[in-house]
Amino acid sequence: MVESAPRAYRSELRARQAQETRSRIVAAAARLFATQGYQATTIAAIAREAGVSAETVKTTAAKAELLIAAFEVTFSGSEAAETLADTDVAAGVIDLPDEVFLDAVLETISTANARGHGLWTVLLGAALSDPVVDDALRRILEHRAADYRLLVSELLRRRIATPGIDESAAAITLSFLLSPESYQQLVAQSGWTPERYAGWLRAAVLAEVTAPG
Repeated sequence: MVESAPRAYRSELRARQAQETRSRIVAAAARLFATQGYQATTIAAIAREAGVSAETVKTTAAKAELLIAAFEVTFSGSEAAETLADTDVAAGVIDLPDEVFLDAVLETISTANARGHGLWTVLLGAALSDPVVDDALRRILEHRAADYRLLVSELLRRRIATPGIDESAAAITLSFLLSPESYQQLVAQSGWTPERYAGWLRAAVLAEVTAPG
C-alpha cells in the first residue's frame, strides 16, 4: 500500500512525458509536411526536427498517421475529434447568443483554414497513393459533412437561416464555402486579404441560408 502513490505518480509522469513527446513529434511533422510535402518528408527528418531518435518517432506513429495527426491538430487543436464542436478551437461557440453566433463560427473556421490549408493540400495529395491517408480523408470528409448538417440545423433553430431552405443542399454548399480549398484558392493563391475573404464568406453563407428553395 505504501508504494501505490509513488507508482501512480510515476505512471502519470510517464504518460505526461509520452504525450509531450508525441506533441513535439506531431508539431515537427506538421512543419516538415507543410514545407516539403509528404513524399519528401522522412522519419529521420521528423526525428531531427523534433529532437528525438528515429526509433522514438516510429514507436509513436507511422508516417501516414503523423500526417493525419498533424493536419487535425493544426486545423482544430485536437486529434480524431468526431465533430468540430468538440475541439479546442470551437469551445464555447455553441453557447454564444444569436447575434454573434454566425460571426463566431465563421471566424473560428476561417482561422482554422488559415492554419491548416497547406497541410490539407498535402493530405489530399497523399491520399492518392496511401490507403491509410485515403481512409482518414474519407472519415474527415464524413465528419465535415455531419458538422455542416448540424450547423444548418442550428442556424434554423436560431432563425438565422430562413425556414424552407433545402437543408441538405445548404449543408453541402456551406461545406464548400467554408472549406480549406476555398481559403487556399482565394487567399493563398489569389492574394485576397483575410478581411476580404471574411467579408465574402459572410455574404456567401447568408445568401445560401436565407434563400428558400
